[in-house]
Amino acid sequence: MRAVHPDRTGTVERDGVRIAYEVFGGGEQTVLFTPIDPIVDSRAWKAQVPWLSRRARVVTIDPRGNGRSDRPADPAAYGNPHAAADTLAVMDELGIGSAVLVGLCSSAWTALLVAADAPERVDGLVAVAPWVPYLTPPHPWRVQYADDEEPDTDEGWARVTNWYLRKDFRGAMEFFFGECAHEPHSSKVIEDCVGWALQNTPDGLITADAGSPGVEDRAQTTAVLDRIRCPVLVVHGDEDRCQPPARAELLAEATGGELVTLVGAGHLPMARQPVAVNRAIGTFLDRLGTTAPPRRWTVPVRREKRVLYLSSPIGLGHGRRDLAIAAELRRAHPGVRVDWLAQPPLTQWLRRQGETVHPASAFLASEAAHIDELGGEHDLHAFEAIRQMDEILVANFMVFSEIAEAEHFDLWVGDEAWELDHFLHENPELKTTAYAWMTDFVGWLPMTEGSREAELTADYNAEMLDHVARLPRIRDRAIFVGDPQDVVATSFGPGLPDIRDWTTAHYDFAGYVTGFDPADVADRTALRESVGFGDEPVCVVAVGGSGVGGHLLRRAAEAYPLLRERRPGIRMVLVTGPRIDPASLCVPAGVEVRGWLPDLHRLLAAADVALVQGGLTTTMELTAAGRPFVYVPLRNHFEQNIHVRHRLARYGAGRCVPWEEASPRRLADELAALVGTAPQVAPVDPGGAARAAALLADLL
Repeated sequence: MRAVHPDRTGTVERDGVRIAYEVFGGGEQTVLFTPIDPIVDSRAWKAQVPWLSRRARVVTIDPRGNGRSDRPADPAAYGNPHAAADTLAVMDELGIGSAVLVGLCSSAWTALLVAADAPERVDGLVAVAPWVPYLTPPHPWRVQYADDEEPDTDEGWARVTNWYLRKDFRGAMEFFFGECAHEPHSSKVIEDCVGWALQNTPDGLITADAGSPGVEDRAQTTAVLDRIRCPVLVVHGDEDRCQPPARAELLAEATGGELVTLVGAGHLPMARQPVAVNRAIGTFLDRLGTTAPPRRWTVPVRREKRVLYLSSPIGLGHGRRDLAIAAELRRAHPGVRVDWLAQPPLTQWLRRQGETVHPASAFLASEAAHIDELGGEHDLHAFEAIRQMDEILVANFMVFSEIAEAEHFDLWVGDEAWELDHFLHENPELKTTAYAWMTDFVGWLPMTEGSREAELTADYNAEMLDHVARLPRIRDRAIFVGDPQDVVATSFGPGLPDIRDWTTAHYDFAGYVTGFDPADVADRTALRESVGFGDEPVCVVAVGGSGVGGHLLRRAAEAYPLLRERRPGIRMVLVTGPRIDPASLCVPAGVEVRGWLPDLHRLLAAADVALVQGGLTTTMELTAAGRPFVYVPLRNHFEQNIHVRHRLARYGAGRCVPWEEASPRRLADELAALVGTAPQVAPVDPGGAARAAALLADLL
């Protein structure tokens, strides 16, 4: 799912070739990304567009040969002069008098051509990892093989010759983008770029590469640069293997521009160091004075201690425990102000509880909608869902960074706020106050050993371990919501530490946080009456806060007639949660459907038996209430199948039924067998919220 969708899409035809564009946001200033080399489409700027589109109108253009643009077969239809003319044609189509142009590699040269030939149309220019023909010699390995020769090897830069492109296009692209994004832990960036490249063909790229740059020698290049009159920002990585850093230095010198050098960055810093690139562009726009600052809320002037609390929107259980922790924190520090950076439906719940939702929450891209989009039949590949959320995480961190820059907080708390933890470690200079990280599991784990997924999870774990080892000052406190025994005793990956050993050394343990007072559900008679239950046995079916649970709800409805045969008179209550429409379910008589229940724990505690997914919050609420239940973990959801299942086994709680075995008959049999039983589970310590709050209070 995209972090932000275009407000307008269209094409403009020039010389018989359709050029596709997208428009995002609004404002007096336009920021226009010139068409990149046909090896990728404009989605390469996905980490920049959401943030910039809140302060300006943003336009992206797919290059000839990729994305939604046409793919002409004539080499004469390609080249930087055509890309420059396409840029102006799109500007004319949209009525854009002038814009700030942003380009990467060869599209930076395209932007320079536009600025030189139509200076009145360019307010400023940002050149990222620029290619400037003839300005400096290329890296020696780039000219080791002629494009049209058949090399005597399949190694190194021989893999981007025309011969090798036609022999193994995917392999060529994997090598090339592996060089462009050679920084460790760049697998997602490389996968994205290879996918975009495969929208073209080997011959398509070869044809496009034959296009003219518009100059024939260094003197003509210098003449173009001499005509640049607009402000220029040059951003370059000092370890760029595609374009020599000397080109960026000479470009900045020739145009009187500013040079920002990103240490350790390769050729795709906008993808690999997106926050640094975004901030550099934002500072440049601020200096131009043509865009409004992105903040659109009033900063309170207060003297009390302030906490900015980021609560994960993926599963509402985080909200319940975070509210409980915040309440305990206020007891420890009366008068402390807690501002929540959160997303729907949690925001509605927070407001209902009298909490303060930070106004910038309205700018967050929806993580829950992303999860819903990727769900299948009782299936959610949780690890891959996080990987595919990359642009959303960048966009949401940029919202956080605006708040942190504009307002003072005494403490930031991130409950599985993955973007906050990752990008603070990637940009440590942005840490300006105390920060606490909180989670109920540690370690991405593969569902299949020895698979590509196993390689990727190990790589993600290695990056996190490296972050913590290099920058221990970022996390002032790391809190595990549970006990050491709740951590799985397995490796982070080949050659990496044991997860339990490492977590024990690097985390404080709060114990589990139920989020409710056990006394609230102690009187079952009164409790059952309060939720509308009588003397009849009741089975509650609940599927959490996402939209992926519809399949289990329907399966439960199919099982109900069989369950009623085994347990005459039993009622079934289906709880859809906030993202499934109760009216979408067709159920038999005797089955009641309820929507989102903020106090679901009361219904679960009142039930005689429950059927749920493998989410930690719901299963632990049932465990704390001593209720028998069956849980069906989502397929490919490593947390539910590994981390949660391990924890429930420790408590002796629940019966696990894999989805493949969860036929209506099997579910009816399992539920019927549990009605009237009192499971012997280990007690859940109710003091977790107070312990977590005490750990946070120390930082205030």
